Order: sequence, then structure tokens, then C-alpha cells
Amino acid sequence: MKLLKISAVSYLNTFPFVFGLLESGFMQNFKLELDVPSVCAQKLKSDAVDIALVPVAALNEIGTVHFISDFCIGAVGEVKTVLLLSKVPLEQISHIHLDFDSRTSVELVKVLAKHHWGINPQWENLGPQQSTSFAGLESLVAIGDKTFEIRSGFPYVYDLAEAWIDFTGLPFVFAVWVSRKILPGDVLSQFSQALGYGITHKGDCIEYFRDKLPRCNDCLSYLEQNISYEFDKNKKEGLRMFLSYLEE
Repeated sequence: MKLLKISAVSYLNTFPFVFGLLESGFMQNFKLELDVPSVCAQKLKSDAVDIALVPVAALNEIGTVHFISDFCIGAVGEVKTVLLLSKVPLEQISHIHLDFDSRTSVELVKVLAKHHWGINPQWENLGPQQSTSFAGLESLVAIGDKTFEIRSGFPYVYDLAEAWIDFTGLPFVFAVWVSRKILPGDVLSQFSQALGYGITHKGDCIEYFRDKLPRCNDCLSYLEQNISYEFDKNKKEGLRMFLSYLEE
């Protein structure tokens, strides 16, 4: 098979995937590109890559996709890196600024605002260069590694995965591995083995990325306790429910 192009997210929570792809020895003849979630989806949609870790809110826009892995980026409790940060209590929020990096988190906070919290704020989109600039903002949806540092600037922190679970009783899935075309069975097997290797070697992964880790108190604990990687039956049900809200 020709060179396989893979787009993955360049956050701490995906480091086990990246480590497995690069270091397990299971994958051959591939190129790995590290992007923010929104770019992963764009690259797959334009056929710039063959496989991508896609934010689930972008699935319907891509068209026909094939789920190619039993792994995902999910949460069965507090996720810590997908947050609504606010300087006022939830019921007093009037404006929410939205992180450019992930549409899934943007759609999730809108579902929660309407159906769970019962608030109706004005939504303001942040541009690519504004995702880490929050001075003067009343409230902000922020995702990824930057949340470890900026959450201290807001007295009110609402974990979006935890809020979804409180609302639905189901886990939340943020991103899934998909392709637009059917890939050979041996390629999918190698891909799955590589991802699984990374998931079962999180400690080695942390050491491998030692110089690239965010300012996280305990990165290994975060990977083991806050991110749930198995794309199991309950997560698939949670995903179906979330997508049904997006269709409204």
C-alpha cells in the first residue's frame, strides 16, 4: 500500500496514541501529522490524509466515514481539559467565548446550556490567535493542554464531560478514529495494535514526551484517570445521543 497519512491531535491526551504509532513497531510506511482537532477533520474531509482522529461534532460534515478503531478520546467522569471557565456563577453568565480549536466542545457547551443548565448566553467565537488570550473575558470554553495553566484565572470552573454525564448518565466521546475509504484489513490490524501498545505503555509514553509535557501536576494520573480510551458500548450510546442533539 502507498504511504498512509495519519492526522492526530497534538495534546497530552493523545500522546499514548502518538507514542504507539511511532514506537510500537506495528505500523509501517506511514506519515503522522499532528494538528488541532478542527484541522484533523478538515484534512480528512479534503482527502489530505487517509486516517484522522476526528472531533465527533465534525462527523456529519465529512460525509460517509468508517470507524476503524476500538479506541477513542472519551471520558467517564471529570476530564479536566474541556472546560467552561467563568468569572461569574453559571446562572449569571451572559457571554461565552468559544475556543477555536474544537467544534465538539463548542457544540457540547451549547447542548448543556440549553438542555441541562437552562441558560441562554450570547456566543462569541475566538479566532485562531485568541485561544489563549482570556483577559477581560467573562466566560470561556477552553480545551487542551492550555487549560492546566489558565483555569487558575477563573473562580468558576465547569467540567463539560462531568456535566454531560450528570445530564445523561452516559460517558462522552470527544474524538474517534475514522477513514473515508475502506482500508485493508492488515493495515487496520497494525493500526489497532499500535494504538493499543500506546494505551498499555502510558508510563513509557510520559517519559518519551518528557520535554513536551504541559504544566500538569501529574500527567500520568491524568491519562490513567481522566481519559478513557476504549470505544465501548456505553460510549457509542453516548455518542449517538450527542449526535442526536446536534441534528435538532
